[in-house]
Amino acid sequence: MRKLVLIAALAALCAGTALAREKPANQRDPTINSTMVAAGFLDSHPDLMYRSRGLDRYGEREFEEAFQQFRRAAYYSDKPSQAIVGEMLWIGLGVPKDRALAYVWMDLAAERGYLSFVEKRKLYWDQLDESERGRAQQEGAAIRADYSDAVAEQRLHYMLRRERSKMTGSRLASLANPVQISVPGVGTLDSSQYYHPKYWEPKEYRAWQDSIWQELRIGKVSVGDVQQLSDADAPGEPVSKPANGQPSDPAAPAKEE
Repeated sequence: MRKLVLIAALAALCAGTALAREKPANQRDPTINSTMVAAGFLDSHPDLMYRSRGLDRYGEREFEEAFQQFRRAAYYSDKPSQAIVGEMLWIGLGVPKDRALAYVWMDLAAERGYLSFVEKRKLYWDQLDESERGRAQQEGAAIRADYSDAVAEQRLHYMLRRERSKMTGSRLASLANPVQISVPGVGTLDSSQYYHPKYWEPKEYRAWQDSIWQELRIGKVSVGDVQQLSDADAPGEPVSKPANGQPSDPAAPAKEE
């Protein structure tokens, strides 16, 4: 059976999740902290929220919807999601195969110099033929105009600043004098964890992201050919299809360029 190589962003995210559980409470990945999620943390961080949804849909083999969620995370400058979009395009998972556009997305993911994505970008480029390289250069301009850091990161920063402005003085004071935040039916968490500046101040948020992805080396995960399952063969509920209407976030694009 022919083997396909699935981007290691998925494997790395899972590995990072496992490692995060071993860290002190105030250093754990907020996307796997059920109390922070229940407290509404992801609602204020669309990059993490849509990436998390994409991983969930991917785990359910809802690849079309996973692709859409990753692309929405990419709209808010999430580099791992941009890399996953690129890989799904490269192998044609949940979306028609398009190696030229896959390179464009991996080029965006490598924009900050994250080592694994830079290496993946070179691997893509080396495998493109001349016509694909030409398409990547020609068609990439429109995608970069919406998804490069110059635009997408500012979009995210606006969201962070807007949500941070909703914090009351007492909440900010809780950084110096931590209190326990109670989420009914879920648990409690330290206020200094939820309101830590690295999650809300744009510069610190970028530095936090860089600390995770800058030197992270991504391995390879080999999977078999993509197969279409019938409802009878698929475990659990039938695979759902992405809605045809506009996404709930009016700022995010509804379909691939």
